[in-house]
Amino acid sequence: MSEKTILCYGDSNTWGWNPATMSRFGVKERWPGVLQDGLGAGYRVIEEGMNARTTGGDDPLEPHRNGKTYLAPCLMSHMPLDLVLILLGTNDLKTRFGASSYEIADAAGKLVRLVQQSEAGPNGSAPEVLLCAPPPIGDVSRFGGDDPAYGGVELSWQGAREKSARFGEQYRRVAEAYGCGFFDVATVVTANPLDGIHWDAESHRALGEALAAVIRGAAAFP
Repeated sequence: MSEKTILCYGDSNTWGWNPATMSRFGVKERWPGVLQDGLGAGYRVIEEGMNARTTGGDDPLEPHRNGKTYLAPCLMSHMPLDLVLILLGTNDLKTRFGASSYEIADAAGKLVRLVQQSEAGPNGSAPEVLLCAPPPIGDVSRFGGDDPAYGGVELSWQGAREKSARFGEQYRRVAEAYGCGFFDVATVVTANPLDGIHWDAESHRALGEALAAVIRGAAAFP
C-alpha cells in the first residue's frame, strides 16, 4: 500500500493553542500529531493550522488569516494529497463578521468545493474531503485571564455561543450537499472553560484518536 497523505487545514485549535499557558502544545499533544500516531506507518499527516484563520473572510484586525485565499497554494505546495480535513469556522463567529451559523457553514462549503475542483490529488485527481464541524464555544469572558491585553474580549464574540451550537447541523447539511465526509467534533471535544474557545490536551487526544478511527474505516483508505 502506498503512503496516504492527509492535510489538516484549520485554525488555532489545529495549531495547538494551549488555553492554560497561551502557548503551543507539543507536536505529539496536538490532534494532528495524535492522528499521525494513531494511523501509523503508511500515512503522512501534514499539520496546517493558523491562529485566527477564517473560512474566507479578510479580518481587518488580524491580516493574512483568510482560509480561502491560502487554501489553493497550500494544496499545490503539498500535493499529491489523498485527503483534506477542513476544520474552520470558529473565528467567523466574531462579531465583526456578522455571519450566521448557516453562512459560516456555507463558507466552509466553498473550501470543500475548492478542494474538489482541484487537481491536488494523486495523478491529477481531486483529494477526498472530510469536513469537520467545530464544537460550540463556551464562556469567553475569561479569555486571557488577568492579562489586560485581552480585557473585554467577550465583546468580540457577542451571540457566538448560540450560533456555534448549530454548527453540527449546518456543517452536516453542507457535507451532504457536496458529497464529502463529515465529522462533528462536538462528539468528542468540549471547549476548555479557561477561555471558552480552545481545547485541552485531553480533547486534542480524543479528536486525533476519533479521526484516526474514521479514516482507517473509510473505504478510500483501506
